[in-house]
Amino acid sequence: MAEEMTFTIVELCQSVDISQDELVEVVGLGVIVPLEPDKPRWIFDYHALHCLRRAQRLQAELDLDWSGIAMTLTLLDKIDALKKENDQLRRQLNRFLMTS
Repeated sequence: MAEEMTFTIVELCQSVDISQDELVEVVGLGVIVPLEPDKPRWIFDYHALHCLRRAQRLQAELDLDWSGIAMTLTLLDKIDALKKENDQLRRQLNRFLMTS
């Protein structure tokens, strides 16, 4: 299954066509996180690959540096969380209004 795939630093860099220095910067900014960040040889999962590809698309579309991309991704994640919370609250409100 794709979710169980793992990638070494070299494999991940080749998959998304970035340098190892860029990858270290991206990890340092928290855009992606290795499975075991304390180990000397990082391994990444499919989620990291997906996030890195998303970050690259944003970088190309918005012409931002990696720190700008990290902030953008954080804000997009917060928007998604707020949308989910809003949907949940709307459902609760609808249930409350229907029982009143």
